[in-house]
Amino acid sequence: RRAQAVCIPAIHLHMTAATMQSSQKDFEKAQEQLKLLKNDPGNEAKLKLYALFKQATEGPCNSPKPGMLDFVRKAKWDAWNSLGNLSQDDARQKYTELVSSLVSAESANQHKDPSPEENRLGGYETIIVTTKNNITKIMFNRPDRKNAINHKMYREIIKALEEAGKDDSTIAVITGNGDYYSSGNDLSNFYGVQPTEMEKMAEDAAVLLKEFVGHFIDFPKPLIAVVNGPAIGICVTLLGLCDIVYASDRATFHCPFSQLGQSPEGCSSYLFPKIMGLSKANEVLLFNKKLTAADACAQGLVTEVFPDRSFQKEVWARLEVYANLPKNSLAVSKQLLRSMEKEKLHEVNSKECEVLKERWLSDESINAIVAFFQKKSKL
Repeated sequence: RRAQAVCIPAIHLHMTAATMQSSQKDFEKAQEQLKLLKNDPGNEAKLKLYALFKQATEGPCNSPKPGMLDFVRKAKWDAWNSLGNLSQDDARQKYTELVSSLVSAESANQHKDPSPEENRLGGYETIIVTTKNNITKIMFNRPDRKNAINHKMYREIIKALEEAGKDDSTIAVITGNGDYYSSGNDLSNFYGVQPTEMEKMAEDAAVLLKEFVGHFIDFPKPLIAVVNGPAIGICVTLLGLCDIVYASDRATFHCPFSQLGQSPEGCSSYLFPKIMGLSKANEVLLFNKKLTAADACAQGLVTEVFPDRSFQKEVWARLEVYANLPKNSLAVSKQLLRSMEKEKLHEVNSKECEVLKERWLSDESINAIVAFFQKKSKL
């Protein structure tokens, strides 16, 4: 009996040691797999990875809290501190599982080949551009980030619009890959900016935004938005510059500008009151009211709403009919419809970008963005 009493914990200790060794090996393997990822997993995932790695190797957060304006260190500290007393073994396990999910997601995306009937244009990382049946399709392609638009994506959309404006297609279509149409401006565009760099960041961002919106104003062909899911921020305001907007009934439309200490863009300060009426536009642009697809259609922002189950089939069948109409006639007619407003729209775009530049440098906006990252790190 005495021998058995001694042996049982010995066996238990042996099994625990073997499990820990296996966990450590998986943890080390995960670190190597992470280095092989070709695509940036996004700042939210990187913050989680950082926090879990620190927890796994050092235990609970033990470093002093950084200052409010040190965005990078503050976001990292918040993410690590949010793990509380999570054990190092559990942190290793969660780290390993997160890396595995990122690797699996990237592998799945790499095996998604375009339809053989589509001509997929190269040179893009954040969007997918294809041509088929006289239609150029520009698809936001950051589904893991809810198709949030970072600086690279801004530039790639500009390039895609330039090329679509010159190619042989009759119409151009903008849509999103995955559950979201787009969650708007990626706030990680502000991530890692030091206080001394804020003014240059705001200036550069305003220049890029002005050019980006300008390409929508000047686009020479019919431009159609196919809103497959929730749309936020700039991807809502740009809808006023599209010629037709078709939406799934699961789409929503939200402009949380004042929540982030910012102001409208995409010419929405001019177009939304014309489309919806001043009172309704104020609810959306000033007071962050989220619209359902039915609301947006009733207020004139959306052309037509389709049941989600048949959305893609119905919309693309209709677009193929449109794309078979005489190309030059459509382009000339669009220019007539837009020509009287084009100068005014560029003027509005310039003014909106000037105001936004000031907002980005304001304490109100900085504090709102810091609060956003704090909330994200606690999720």
